[in-house]
Amino acid sequence: MRNALRGDCHVHTDWSDGGDTLPAMIAAAAQAGHDYVVITDHSPRLKVANGLTAARLRQQLEVIQAVNDSLAGTGFRVLRGIEVDILVDGSLDQSPELLAELDVVVGSVHSELRMDKGAMTRRMVKALENPHLDILGHCTGRKLPVATDASHATRRRPPSSFDADAVFEAVAANSKALEINCRPDRLDPPSTMLRKATRVDGLLFAIDSDAHAVAQLDWLSYGCERAEAAGLEPERVVNTWSAEELLDWAASHGG
Repeated sequence: MRNALRGDCHVHTDWSDGGDTLPAMIAAAAQAGHDYVVITDHSPRLKVANGLTAARLRQQLEVIQAVNDSLAGTGFRVLRGIEVDILVDGSLDQSPELLAELDVVVGSVHSELRMDKGAMTRRMVKALENPHLDILGHCTGRKLPVATDASHATRRRPPSSFDADAVFEAVAANSKALEINCRPDRLDPPSTMLRKATRVDGLLFAIDSDAHAVAQLDWLSYGCERAEAAGLEPERVVNTWSAEELLDWAASHGG
């Protein structure tokens, strides 16, 4: 599975809460053998993560365009993205017009994680019905007590409660992808839920590092191991596809 991956669809930089610069993350992704990387810094309401306002995101898009101009002919490209917050009512934390300009949109729940099961299910399904969302990020929101760097271990956070069958059916029905988040403090969805997801006809996946620093790009191997253990075939993973195939898929559901 790791050899089949051609890109990473969820990567942060110091424009939001990442520890390394955009040029450093791009260079490391290229050196890792990828064909592309999607830059997905946070959206504005996640202030604790220095989420990008519309104005700052537009500035970043200009920087990415300049980088792509400089990479012409190398076979590597940077795709324009965002990790947009899924708000309590299921709407997305950025203007539809700006989301429509992006190549890949990861949507994640970062707030009100203890919502009632029914309300959380409706929240996620509504987000998946939004034509601008492409990938549902770290679906349970859980955190595991694992040290991700030398400084500290994360505090355990239980998974959110939602109807996994309904959410996974919505992912498939709307031609979206479910993220297999590779961070060792997330490993989301949990193994039992991941196996359930692989049994849903037509459900696609994205194996993403959710890297916030250069060294974390290597975390893709964790997700690949879990995907293989769950019996997932590489062709169902959108970032085993070429950049053109990925972009065509993202455009096909209206975003």
